[in-house]
Amino acid sequence: MNRHWNSYLNKKLSRRELLRVSSAGFGSLALAGLLGLEQAQAAATVGGGSSSPLSVKSPHFPAKAKRVIFLFMHGGPSQIDTFDYKPLLKRDHGKPLPFAKRKVVSAETFNLLQSPWEFKQYGQSGAWVSDLFPEVAKHVDDLCFIKSMWGSNSRHGGALLELHTGSDTFVRPSMGSWITYGLGSENQSMPGYVTICPTQSHGGANNYGSAFLPAPYAGTPIGSVGIAAKDAKIPFISNQETPRHIQRMEIDYTQKLNRQQLETTGPDRALEGRIDSFELAFRMQAEAPELQEIDQESEATRKLYGIGNPITDDFGRQCLMARRLSEKGVRFVQVSHTYKWDQHANLRRDHEQNAREVDLPISGLLTDLKSRGLLKDTLVLWAGEFGRTPTAQGSDGRDHNPEAFTVWLAGGGVKAGLSFGQTDDYGYYSVENKVHFHDLHATMLHLLGFDHLKLTYRYAGRDFRLTDIHGNVVQGIMA
Repeated sequence: MNRHWNSYLNKKLSRRELLRVSSAGFGSLALAGLLGLEQAQAAATVGGGSSSPLSVKSPHFPAKAKRVIFLFMHGGPSQIDTFDYKPLLKRDHGKPLPFAKRKVVSAETFNLLQSPWEFKQYGQSGAWVSDLFPEVAKHVDDLCFIKSMWGSNSRHGGALLELHTGSDTFVRPSMGSWITYGLGSENQSMPGYVTICPTQSHGGANNYGSAFLPAPYAGTPIGSVGIAAKDAKIPFISNQETPRHIQRMEIDYTQKLNRQQLETTGPDRALEGRIDSFELAFRMQAEAPELQEIDQESEATRKLYGIGNPITDDFGRQCLMARRLSEKGVRFVQVSHTYKWDQHANLRRDHEQNAREVDLPISGLLTDLKSRGLLKDTLVLWAGEFGRTPTAQGSDGRDHNPEAFTVWLAGGGVKAGLSFGQTDDYGYYSVENKVHFHDLHATMLHLLGFDHLKLTYRYAGRDFRLTDIHGNVVQGIMA
């Protein structure tokens, strides 16, 4: 508004000119006020008010979980070859499915295909696990299987977005962003949300982005698909050329200029995000380099995760880094086994290889968390974006199946040694205690101390939430 007034101060204004200039200025003030009010209301929703967006915030009620580790199996593991035992599938191998199939997803499927792997019961809970996961099977009494998951989208892109953000059609904040927005970070020298070696396909950065939430709540990627975990580092994290006190002076001056600009322009999310990012990047230099050095861990710990074994080394490093980050206060950590589980053909060969790469590292993570007393308040989630059909695609493959799949959780207040929900006799449809992605998200937020209906952010005149207008807490899995 000052630019308008300065140009007119020294000349006589007509009544029409005065009204025109004033109305533009008043409109700008009103808009700035509304934008400021939106952000203030959004912050107040979760007890905000601190100068740092990542400051620790209180949840709506006492939480059972403080943090999340998400083990993402990109591509869609087959539930009927891993954790959902279907003896009739073996009995009726080669026969037609005795009820209607859903519409074709990728290509036509044919008769029933038995699992190439044997299933056995483990632990006091008697949970069924296939020979694909002998190491994870040792932990079944700590796991909570949800065997009746279903989603709305049969394509990888839409299904990934729905799993990560709750929407398969719009760009929305990821669940990690919502959780960090709600709780802040326990470590002010690290991001609240880190994703290790994330996928760059099927939604890419939208799967870990903050969308309309402020920028500090976005996931910080360490490496990406195609980069070996041993080479996945936060880039430019150290500066050997400029002394730290000089860097501090440079940052202070830059921030002074940015804040002056902010006073001139009014609320500016992009600029505010840069201010916060500069501060965080400076603080990270003191902690992140050492945190990334997993060679500090004992030989026994590295062996526990399969590090040094060429088959398990890569995913083992991701899992160990997830434990280190979580232990240091990072609120949400995701590790990804990217994009390997999509077996339209070569089911026996590729599922076997995939499971060998992740089985021991996941077992090591669960063992390590439990031994350190972290599992009780760390929620571990294992999931893909959908399951597979019990009917064959070609001679040795399965198609996408969003109608039925299995995920499991551990720690963080879930009921251990539980198998919740059921699919039909062949594992094609979820039929008992069905759980949608929206329900899973609502349940995760509940375990973290939030009423999913009240964790909202006002944007474009509407209160948004992770579960949109859906979602029910799955009370049956609560400890």
